[in-house]
Amino acid sequence: MYIEIDIRKGVEENASVYFEKSKKLKRKIEGTKKIIEETEKKLKKIMNRKKKEEKVNIEKEKETEKRKKKHKKWFEKFRWFISSDGFLVIGGRDATQNDIVIKKHTEKDDLVLHTDMAGSPFVVIKNPDKKEIPMKTIKEASVFCASYSRAWKLGILAMDVFYVKPEQVSKKAKSGEYVKKGAFMIYGKTNYLHPNLGIAIGNLDGDVIYGPVDSVKKRCKKYVVVKQGNKKKSDLAKEIRKLIGGNLDDIISCLPGDGIIDSVFR
Repeated sequence: MYIEIDIRKGVEENASVYFEKSKKLKRKIEGTKKIIEETEKKLKKIMNRKKKEEKVNIEKEKETEKRKKKHKKWFEKFRWFISSDGFLVIGGRDATQNDIVIKKHTEKDDLVLHTDMAGSPFVVIKNPDKKEIPMKTIKEASVFCASYSRAWKLGILAMDVFYVKPEQVSKKAKSGEYVKKGAFMIYGKTNYLHPNLGIAIGNLDGDVIYGPVDSVKKRCKKYVVVKQGNKKKSDLAKEIRKLIGGNLDDIISCLPGDGIIDSVFR
């Protein structure tokens, strides 16, 4: 080790020079230590964030894989719910599906529902066991039909919904009239209900289900009731997911339009 000494200065002056240099070096070392500590903290935060992101990605992959593996039933491509009495109720998402629901999936002992307004789904209560369909199920189906009609977006709070037998529904138009895609002629006596609009969305063992409140309430402990409102569909879906969980895309597909959460049960 070499030390330079200025012969023009005394011992104390030379010592003082080196003392000042040592203080500067000490400050540099402390500054370097501080930078190292801050860098380590930042790296730790980055690593934690990456771990969280990896965990989220793994969970998403698992959920996607689970959804792929799950075999979809024939009616799941339509709007559908299981009534409080255990009846399957299906409805068209658009004009094409309305045609399919009536032409391919409506049988003699079923019941067909629709609103008086254009832009409504044709809703069918399936009755493969040829039972008498309870009025509670018919009322639930009428709520379903009204809620997914154009009435939701127009802000109409209640809507007339009629129900008829399948043989009263036909593509055969009266003379001089034309029946467009997704529409049908109704012949004979119609029975009317006047339900309020509103649906529930619930979490059933990780799966998102939806429908009239009573039907969802019977199957789920965790659910929300949705009414018409001005919160955007996508934002509303995110809010619902925070409250009950479930897949965001599934929740969005359940919503009739913009709305608000009326009540929460969990």
